[in-house]
Amino acid sequence: MLNNFIKKFIKNSSQKAIEHEAKYVAQNYKPLPVLLTRAEGVYTWDMEGRKYLDMMSAYSAVSLGHSHPRIIKTLTEQAKTLAMTSRAYHSNTLGPFMEKLCKVTGLDLALPMNTGAEAVETAIKAARQWGYMVKGIPEDQAEIIVAEGNFHGRTTTIVSFSTEPDYRKNFGPFTPGFKAVPFEDIKAIVAAITPNTCAVLMEPIQGEAGIKVPCDGFLRDLRQLCTDKNVLMVLDEVQSGLGRTGKMFAFQHENVMPDVLILGKALGGGVLPVSAVVGTREVMGLFVPGSHGSTFGGNPLACAVGLEALSVLEEEGMVQNSAILGEYMLANLRGINSPLIREVRGKGLWIGVDFDPAKVSARSVCEKMMERGVLSKETHATIVRFAPPLTITREQIDGALKIFSEVLRDIDTTD
Repeated sequence: MLNNFIKKFIKNSSQKAIEHEAKYVAQNYKPLPVLLTRAEGVYTWDMEGRKYLDMMSAYSAVSLGHSHPRIIKTLTEQAKTLAMTSRAYHSNTLGPFMEKLCKVTGLDLALPMNTGAEAVETAIKAARQWGYMVKGIPEDQAEIIVAEGNFHGRTTTIVSFSTEPDYRKNFGPFTPGFKAVPFEDIKAIVAAITPNTCAVLMEPIQGEAGIKVPCDGFLRDLRQLCTDKNVLMVLDEVQSGLGRTGKMFAFQHENVMPDVLILGKALGGGVLPVSAVVGTREVMGLFVPGSHGSTFGGNPLACAVGLEALSVLEEEGMVQNSAILGEYMLANLRGINSPLIREVRGKGLWIGVDFDPAKVSARSVCEKMMERGVLSKETHATIVRFAPPLTITREQIDGALKIFSEVLRDIDTTD
């Protein structure tokens, strides 16, 4: 009797905290009903002390794992000395961070921002500026080609070229200057290009759309097309970059080089919002004082953390771990014989499992995994995403897949 009372009290405590949150927070998200209070490595704990294996890593923001010791040490040491100046003054962390970012990407100049969406907005401005100043596009006529099913953020300009109705409803009027074509359709891109086209902006792998991996050769064809047509190739690797796909950047799988690269999420080491746009000198060198800015962009604390995050990724073999264990996990997921699954796709430790909506909802799969101690999240009602911290081990993957398989068997048996 006492144990049941305690369990009920604990459950009510967590539920009350969730209800308190709902009372004061605008409901723009629909999180799983779990309230997390602590995390370390690949694990998180809820208010009641229950342990969960994190198979989402905050949409790749926690790719280095929760509370990585080196990141926390850098964060605290920098915070004690100099955390914020704004770009009104120089700091001793911005230069080293931008140098490291340029060397890692192979590009020339970088511009620091905060969020991924802010970096995308920056890249759009950079592409348009190049279009007017270098390509000679008439004023206010620049066009950017994007992919259907894209997800680049939720600012008003970005949702203007989204093809997802839920992201656009009630937020117009929309910003002009964008053309959407089917993802990985080179012929459609060719047809969409005009003399006023300044850039093609795409995710090398579409994340929010359900981990959609283009066919081999698509990025090579896109690179050649952009070169031939004098159009910038702009890649959004906010989610796919920094080791997530088994390479430092997804474009490296096809040995191409974009003109502009957008980074974020994992760049903040799982503790801060840090993003950046990196590009060729021809594009990024056009910015002048006053043409763009951000009060917090490039602050000393963010730069110190970002620099350490890049070093940790390289020095601790996380990119290689993503490649090796990504193949292992993908093969094992594809080996699950379940009538509920339509397709398994992915690259590195970034995998989507597509379910038959007539048989099961992805949300229910995530909820049942949560009940057994594994956290993931659905997208577009039919897809469960797996994107664990890059520090995960084979044994931890085996444990997660065992629970996933059990959940699918239970659902299939129940139905």
